[in-house]
Amino acid sequence: MLTAAPASAHHVMGGEMPSTFVQGFLSGLGHPVIGLDHLAFLIAVGVAVGVGGLNLGLPVLFVAASAVGVGIHVVGFQLPGAELIVASSVVIVGALIAAGRALPLAAWGALFGAAGLAHGYAYGESIFGAEPTPLLAYLLGLVVIQSALSVGVALLFRIRNLSVSAVAPRLAGAVVVGIGIAALLGQIIPDA
Repeated sequence: MLTAAPASAHHVMGGEMPSTFVQGFLSGLGHPVIGLDHLAFLIAVGVAVGVGGLNLGLPVLFVAASAVGVGIHVVGFQLPGAELIVASSVVIVGALIAAGRALPLAAWGALFGAAGLAHGYAYGESIFGAEPTPLLAYLLGLVVIQSALSVGVALLFRIRNLSVSAVAPRLAGAVVVGIGIAALLGQIIPDA
């Protein structure tokens, strides 16, 4: 694991570094959607906020923390085990939703803030070394897609007026746990 090279599997440009504003923006839009673990976490943020009747600032907190995480990566700070942290965060948030119990706003805020830093750091791998224009476009794309998905899911669950203990959000949480476990195992068990 320690000698493995960074994967480009989550990169919408097929491993190529974005070199224009449009490429950076499209890469930012695509990265959270093509990475199933990242997508599951974004949906889970929306489910937790929607069914918990929580402040819509929580998805904004996650998105802002992920932008900071990208910044931390591109300036060269090393976060060992970032992908393990990402996968673990997916398992944790999924399990909390699947449990069907309400958590205080501060607990969700701490989880989403910490997870945002790790997810952002992982996002930063695909843009590390890019010129400023595609880098800023990438961040813009990340902010747009993550905000739209997490807030959109939250509003959808609010419209459906589901409680924290309802079956649908709990099943969604269970699916998120499964995705997280698969991502975690993918990080722990080396390819054969």
